[in-house]
Amino acid sequence: MQKKPINILITGANGQLGNEMRNVSRLSDDRYIFTDIAELDITNIEAIRKMVTLEDVDVIVNCAAYTNVDKAEDDTELADLINNKAVANLATVAKEAEAQLIHISTDYVFGGNQHNTPITEEAVTNPLGVYGATKLRGEEAILTIGCKYLIFRTAWLYSAYGNNFVKTMRRLTNERDTLNVVFDQVGSPTYAADLASIIYNVIENRLFSEHQGIYHFSNEGAISWYDFAHAICELSGNHCNILPCHSNEFPSKVTRPSYSVLDKTKVKNDFNITIPYWKDSLIKCIHQLELQK
Repeated sequence: MQKKPINILITGANGQLGNEMRNVSRLSDDRYIFTDIAELDITNIEAIRKMVTLEDVDVIVNCAAYTNVDKAEDDTELADLINNKAVANLATVAKEAEAQLIHISTDYVFGGNQHNTPITEEAVTNPLGVYGATKLRGEEAILTIGCKYLIFRTAWLYSAYGNNFVKTMRRLTNERDTLNVVFDQVGSPTYAADLASIIYNVIENRLFSEHQGIYHFSNEGAISWYDFAHAICELSGNHCNILPCHSNEFPSKVTRPSYSVLDKTKVKNDFNITIPYWKDSLIKCIHQLELQK
């Protein structure tokens, strides 16, 4: 039986994930409405209500976020406005419209796992800075408001779009002979195209009608930033002597988790997906970047 087309509102459409959502949605029979701040101010609940009503929105995918971890320490009010209050606005309107909210959160809601075992969705949250705290408050707002929701926590997001570690390392390892990169922070990179694919799959197959809750998603494997930088340099054809260093050699206003590998068992089981290995996805992203030259 052919499914009825639905209307999907994307916020933060000009960011890494938003742009990847544009790519994966092109083959869909559903109608995707891509918005960023110029088209929709999610800090304004009346603007959201008007948009959702006017476009008869069935699903909201919130790709918008304040993601500057260091700057958030001084910019607390704006970080909370975007990562918490705006999320509450989206959840409120989603509940009123009986729409599905798909929200993107982060490994920064955790303080890291001292036992160096992958972190499950049920683990105790313990953000170490303002960014993680505001993202956690956004999650809590969704649960309190009680709309239909899926929260995907992700980590180390990168893409051929926007600013990210992969693009920075490609540039620096091309410009410099030596580079220091921290080796005492371990996690799992996430290619935004892979996250967009799972979100698209959930929407396309209407899996949100069967599953609600919080899920962890990143690429498979666990590496340090140092290892990640090495792979980026090599796959980009650059020649740079990358040296391991400690996090305390880079003074920062916020402590970053030393081990934040996310356990993906739940998302793989519930949505019956295979998640690509981090290096395979990195190769795809670098190929995309090479095509953009």
